[in-house]
Amino acid sequence: MFNFFKKKKEEVKVNPFIPLKVREVVHETADTVTLYFEQPEPYLDYKPGQFLTLVMEFEGKEQRRSYSLCTSPYVDPFPGISVKRVPNGLFSNFLNEKIFPGKTINVLKPLGNFTTDFHSKNRRHYFLIAGGSGITPIMGILKSVLVNEPESIITLIYASRNEENIIFGKQLSMLQLANPDRLKIIHNLSQPSESWTGLKGRISADVFRDLFAKAEYEQRYQEIYFLCGPDGIMDTAMKVLEELKVDKDRIHRESFYSAAAHQAHEDAIHGINTGILTRDVKIVLEGEESVVTVSPEQTVLEAGLAAGLNMPYSCQSGLCTACRGKVLSGQVKMDEDAGLSEKELAAGYVLCCVSRPLTDDIKITIE
Repeated sequence: MFNFFKKKKEEVKVNPFIPLKVREVVHETADTVTLYFEQPEPYLDYKPGQFLTLVMEFEGKEQRRSYSLCTSPYVDPFPGISVKRVPNGLFSNFLNEKIFPGKTINVLKPLGNFTTDFHSKNRRHYFLIAGGSGITPIMGILKSVLVNEPESIITLIYASRNEENIIFGKQLSMLQLANPDRLKIIHNLSQPSESWTGLKGRISADVFRDLFAKAEYEQRYQEIYFLCGPDGIMDTAMKVLEELKVDKDRIHRESFYSAAAHQAHEDAIHGINTGILTRDVKIVLEGEESVVTVSPEQTVLEAGLAAGLNMPYSCQSGLCTACRGKVLSGQVKMDEDAGLSEKELAAGYVLCCVSRPLTDDIKITIE
């Protein structure tokens, strides 16, 4: 009898999902909604700038998508995500059109390193650079700075298509009015109305150069940079920061799309992955070791999921780190490593969703 119950206890697995009930749906713009969730029990523990991975079923198949939290745990009583509709977007179209209060959605625990530690003694100048829906995680960070760091200031540079597409436009105006000495907002519109008097067109390197160089020269604050949006905006800002030799530890960049990972995926499908062969990979998951066969068109994660392993994952683009593992032996090739720090790479960590085997003796433990 004892052994029977002991075995049954060992077979019980913890549910990896957190069920969140939608409390409110707010239409920010014509193509963007914010979903606010009821607080679960225990409360959702997250950091400003992190994201939630939604897990839903479409046509009998489980799908996952990651969306940044737009709220601050220090300010907002209910956690929320903002979702912008994208062409043919499976999740984004459903969440913009069919979601309603009372609906429960399963999510994974909050993840992401696009954040920082806040302290009342900090004296920082936060440069927040956002484009389009990239404002979502920036909002949580912005509100957290205002409430936690009275000695810090913020410059927000926000690029949108036109006046009607400024996500959180009213919230930002109210925050600026309430904090005129601490929050400066610079809007840049690519297709503004004729009455628009602010910055127009594509944000130039000169705009970033003027703002960044002046702040770095004055040295009244410790400058810290957060970038989230289209690659063009972030690349331009990064180029200027590199020119100014800004320490990489002070620069935070967030993206949920990797062109490199996408191209590698397309190459693999069309059989042009040079040097990648079918190999067996040992995966240690929850203390159990399994062997999966990884074909040239697969990543380690894809092969593991196909073999029935309950491997963690989220973005599948090598950016979110949900599928992080440590290589104990052998070598893999990563299509994208932007989600890992230099220290993590040096320690042997890889992202299974973009890892392809290069040798026959690979063993990866999922931590």
